[in-house]
Amino acid sequence: MEELRAIEARELTGRILAEVGKVIVGKEAEIRLILASLLAEGHVLLEGVPGVAKTTLAKAIASALGLRFSRIQFTPDLLPSDVLGTFVLNQRTGEFEFRPGPIFSNIVLADEINRAGPRTQSAFLEAMQERQVTLEGRVFKLERPFMVIATMNPIEMEGVYPLPEAQVDRFLVKVDLGYPGWEEEVEILRRSDYIEDWPIEPVAGREQVLWMIEASKKVRVHDSIIRYIVDLVRATREHPRVRLGASPRAAIGILRLSRAMALLEGRGYVIPDDVKSVVKPALRHRILLRHAVGNEIVDEVLDEILSKTPTPSPPAER
Repeated sequence: MEELRAIEARELTGRILAEVGKVIVGKEAEIRLILASLLAEGHVLLEGVPGVAKTTLAKAIASALGLRFSRIQFTPDLLPSDVLGTFVLNQRTGEFEFRPGPIFSNIVLADEINRAGPRTQSAFLEAMQERQVTLEGRVFKLERPFMVIATMNPIEMEGVYPLPEAQVDRFLVKVDLGYPGWEEEVEILRRSDYIEDWPIEPVAGREQVLWMIEASKKVRVHDSIIRYIVDLVRATREHPRVRLGASPRAAIGILRLSRAMALLEGRGYVIPDDVKSVVKPALRHRILLRHAVGNEIVDEVLDEILSKTPTPSPPAER
């Protein structure tokens, strides 16, 4: 029964990738990573220069999954109520009623999240971590699935508020959405009119996504894989170029992502390659180096850790 579930998940993944691929050329690895983050019930920090389709990617995934999507453009004057919602007076009843903000969606695109002030960022933090909104002493639960895809522009430093470490750590992965290759860029130009017509149709629904989330929790993980994850995370704390290593929360994130990746591949068990595929996006925003910054330098350190940490033998299928 477990293997049938994994095969069904792989077939659904193929349909999702094909549908998103109508408007996103290439980037299959990045799309899989975002899907895995959704199944692991985590959030995504998407970094890239303007014009590399960050917004289009988020909207395309939501459309293909048949989920509710909202986009919040973060600006310095954005208030918490603009994101979370507010109470308004009902003139007929004379009572205040809650009007939900754009945070009440399944996939929320927080565009240029580091442009909002600390107060709005803090309000966003509760929604990300607790999956609820508290206003006027009342608690409003967010509907599952719920994922924030936050974008950041790495080249503009004016008028931005650096995200506090506590908030950065709430993101399960950090995805670097770079420029397309030459052939991919040619294909983008060929499809430009087609993309603007938005040809994406939903190939899944909320219930199927929830089913995949629960299925990913049942993916088997051999003890050798768990030990491998712990070895990788602990190596970040002992590396001479690292000032602050990854926490146990990061290890839990890698475990959940590895399970989700295995399910997307149609397997009911995790192999070392699943772990290796998620280590850099899961850790690159969680470690601080002593003398250098930037994704490329951090990735160099993580590549070194991956190369020096013994890889366990792939567990036999059971």
